[in-house]
Amino acid sequence: MANPFEFLQQVRAEASKVTWPTRRETLVSTGLVILMVIVASIFFVAVDWSIKNILGFILTLGKS
Repeated sequence: MANPFEFLQQVRAEASKVTWPTRRETLVSTGLVILMVIVASIFFVAVDWSIKNILGFILTLGKS
């Protein structure tokens, strides 16, 4: 087993290799995620509403 000091040195060395996104990249990515969530929500609401109406129409045909 490695000692804790050596482990922390290795962690720091690996962390320095990471390419961190810029503030602008982070904001653009966040905006795109929020936009896609909104688009997906609208899509699923529309599909749900359509299925509800189609099934409602089919079930009212059976009452006659």
